[in-house]
This record gives sequence, structure tokens and C-alpha cells, in this order.
Amino acid sequence: MRRSVILLLCLLPLGALAQAPAQPAAGAAQAAAGGGQAGAPPTLPTPTPRPEVSWRDTSNYVFQSVARTTEDLQHVAYALTLREYCSNRKIPDDFVKDRLARFSAMTGREESCRTLMDY
Repeated sequence: MRRSVILLLCLLPLGALAQAPAQPAAGAAQAAAGGGQAGAPPTLPTPTPRPEVSWRDTSNYVFQSVARTTEDLQHVAYALTLREYCSNRKIPDDFVKDRLARFSAMTGREESCRTLMDY
């Protein structure tokens, strides 16, 4: 029993040395070269400023947004309805022209019965 206690007391300092933090490699190299103060903390490199980028920049998106796709599909559905209005002679011309003007405002281009074929 006495031997195990002595052996344990001899091994405790070795375990404490194994758990001690090691000196950083950069600090050891600097100390070996004789540069800098021995107790001075290592200095961090100054960060380079990042260029100003808009937080809503989507120029690198591969696909369009869901809202844009939804808008395109709504335009297709409305264009198909207008094509029916254009082909039906029972619907008054003023009504069709008014609807075409509204559709032109939504799409941003001049729409007519002929341009509806693009949809």
C-alpha cells in the first residue's frame, strides 16, 4: 500500500505537466529569435475592410425569384383570358381595349390581340 501511494505521488506532477498549455508556435519562434518582449501578447493582423455590398444583391442567383415566376404565370393566365375576349365577337370592342390597356400597364409593354400570341 505504501508503495502505491509513493508511486501515485510521483505520477501526479507528471500529469500536471502534461496538462499545462503549450506555448504557441509563433510565440516560440519569436522568443527563440530574440524578438519582442517575453511576456507581450501576440498581436493580431489588422482586418482588411470589406467592399460595400448591397444586402439585397441577387445578381448571382441562378433561378428567378418565386414572386417573379408567380407573376409570369399570372400574366399567362390573364393573356389567355384576353385571347378569348379578342376572339369572341360578342364582347364589345371598348371592353376588350380597356382590358388590354390594363394588361399593358401590368406587363409594361404595349399589348394588343396580336401580341397576346407571345404568351
